[in-house]
Amino acid sequence: MGNRGMEDLIPLINKLQDAFSSIGQSCNLDLPQIAVVGGQSAGKSSVLENFVGRDFLPRGSGIVTRRPLILQLVNNKAEYAEFLHCKGRKFVDFDEVRQEIEAETDRITGSNKGISPIPINLRVYSPHVLNLTLIDLPGMTKVAVGDQPPDIEHQIRDMIMQFISRESCLILAVTPANTDLANSDALKVAKEVDPQGLRTIGVITKLDLMDEGTDARDILENKLLPLRRGYIGVVNRSQKDIDGRKDIRAALAAERKFFLSHPSYRHMAERMGTPHLQKALNQQLTNHIRDTLPGLRSKLQSQLLSLEKEVEEYKNFRPDDPTRKTKALLQMVQQFGVDFEKCIEGSGDQVDTAELSGGARINRIFHERFPFELIVFDEKELRREISHAIKNVHGVRTGLFTPDLAFETIVKKQIRKLKEPSLKCVDLVVSELTTLVRKSANKLGSYPRLREETERIVTTYVRERENKTKDQVRDWREKIRYNHFVFFFINFLNVQNQRNIVNKKRAIANQVIRKGWLTLNISIMKGGSKEYWFILTAESLSWYKDEEEKEKKYMLPLDNLKLRDVEKGFMSTKHIFAIFNTEQRNVYKDLRQIELACDLQEDMDSWKASFLRAGVYPEKDQVLMFSLNTPDSDSDAAPADTFSMDPQLERQVETIRNLVDSYIGIVNKTIRDLMPKTIMHLMINSAKDFIHSELLAYLYSSGDQNSLMEESADQAQRRDEMLRMYHSVKEALSIIGDISTSTVSTPAPPPVNDTWIPETRSENEQRAAVWERVTFPLLWLSMFRMNCLYTA
Repeated sequence: MGNRGMEDLIPLINKLQDAFSSIGQSCNLDLPQIAVVGGQSAGKSSVLENFVGRDFLPRGSGIVTRRPLILQLVNNKAEYAEFLHCKGRKFVDFDEVRQEIEAETDRITGSNKGISPIPINLRVYSPHVLNLTLIDLPGMTKVAVGDQPPDIEHQIRDMIMQFISRESCLILAVTPANTDLANSDALKVAKEVDPQGLRTIGVITKLDLMDEGTDARDILENKLLPLRRGYIGVVNRSQKDIDGRKDIRAALAAERKFFLSHPSYRHMAERMGTPHLQKALNQQLTNHIRDTLPGLRSKLQSQLLSLEKEVEEYKNFRPDDPTRKTKALLQMVQQFGVDFEKCIEGSGDQVDTAELSGGARINRIFHERFPFELIVFDEKELRREISHAIKNVHGVRTGLFTPDLAFETIVKKQIRKLKEPSLKCVDLVVSELTTLVRKSANKLGSYPRLREETERIVTTYVRERENKTKDQVRDWREKIRYNHFVFFFINFLNVQNQRNIVNKKRAIANQVIRKGWLTLNISIMKGGSKEYWFILTAESLSWYKDEEEKEKKYMLPLDNLKLRDVEKGFMSTKHIFAIFNTEQRNVYKDLRQIELACDLQEDMDSWKASFLRAGVYPEKDQVLMFSLNTPDSDSDAAPADTFSMDPQLERQVETIRNLVDSYIGIVNKTIRDLMPKTIMHLMINSAKDFIHSELLAYLYSSGDQNSLMEESADQAQRRDEMLRMYHSVKEALSIIGDISTSTVSTPAPPPVNDTWIPETRSENEQRAAVWERVTFPLLWLSMFRMNCLYTA
């Protein structure tokens, strides 16, 4: 061969192939290799067995090769085989090699005829082989057989394309000679990915099975469907020879005799046969590696740079060194604390743009979820409770003053409702902290015991702080109830004074009680029913054309006004109530009463409650009617519970309702401010301090340091693989550097001149060609002879 350095590169490529395949990174680096492509029963397996000189591939009908077989041939004095998945085991008996291939294939694909793209790596050492790397791919088929999926043809084609589409892969297109070359599946797929024919090598098998009187001379001389790398013919053993266990060396001798004795092939016998094919593939693979060295070197350098960062801590690694374990423990705990704090504070190096995480989720709990779940009054229910509380405090007596005990009872009940959302807020924060602890401990995965202990210790501490935080929440919830009672007395006196002033003259003229749309019912003769924008204040009821409040239609003073219900009309679906003047005066224009309509019963009840707050009460007969129609005073019926026939009671209800509203508003504001501060102080900041100052001591006291810092099996395996890959890539770069500057390889074959190939011509063109090549020369020769005779 004369290129020893380049020959040494093929075993290096084999080692790289093994290293990358063993760790699942073969896709990151396209290594030069030869893919064997052909249809079923094209003779691919026989060609490979002739290379090795042994029967080692599975045989049978249908699809036999169901997983890619990466076959690495290494020239060596001893003869044996090794599988990548059976490290350390040497196969001397090649029948066992066949059985192992079948067993490994069934392990992935099952016992049916399914296929899998996961390759089997086989390395054969032998003194009879040249350094070579080939990939035996499943034979292309057209029809599904047995348990095969219906799309088996497309699956095999996709698998083949995954290999031959790479620019670093040479294509060995195997085609039997007893079929039409134009229908060759191997040449067809090769043409798709290699239209210039730079990577395709043609192999013609079964030359001895061609019909008598025919040969493949034009194909082998590269005259029919020419390839830049040409064609090489081989003669494999027949099925009878294989069944009879014919020796491959004898078959190779018979192949040599066939080419030397055949009249069509004897002139090219030195360029035919399995030995020449093996040498040609070795040389062409070597040349191909030489051509792909620049790109391979660039990829290896990039791989080396990325590996150096990862293996830096492994270069001087000693697993049993106690100082290393102590240092690693300190670094791991410190890093855990930093990661946890960054997750809380939001100062991490990597910011998640997909979703909220860490401190942002806790912030959302504080300022979005928790305030949303605080007290929201049900106006109707609150007024009913206040009314019952006042009546129960007075008992059989009739109270002249608003009882403070009723206010205190209502407030206590409302504050008790704060317990559930407050404790729920603590639970939500605890859940987020537990998630952050688990996320921050992911970097401790190299040491499973350390990770488990760290998560357990910190999570236990967080749970302890959870109990203290909940106790604190319960304590200041009770304190809030009594610390704000001063507010009660001050506001009670203020409200009483305001009520006394309102009874004489309404002092708060601009206090808006309610706004909204209502339908004003008027007879058709006077304008008909229309919707207006109503504004109810403590002094008047006004309505406008729309909610922009620019065009005021009317303003009605509230003095001497009362409410009454009006029955719905026959065709009406609205709920109606009326406003009238107790002194029999016109309310609006020449109307003694105006009717207001709402779409829903709830809206009507709410407007009536708003009128009560403004001092407009139902008429006495109507309230009495409601009371008579509702014998059960504890019933939930809206009219009996909402309206009372006692105006004094209604004023007391309104007073306490205003006090409760103001008081609970202050309580809610206080809780919204206290909850985040309490949780931050008692839980989050305390957890950060615990991790930085006490976690290490708890870890030392939890058990033996050696067991705590024991590596996981996955980490140890990853370290070994990383170091092995690092040294392999480094050695490969060193060898590539030496070879690329001191070796020369033969250039790629030039493009094939196929202009001589006859094209389809018309009858006139054919006659002209015959005249030009045959008739005209004969006519010229006869004229020359006649001229000679005449001269003589």
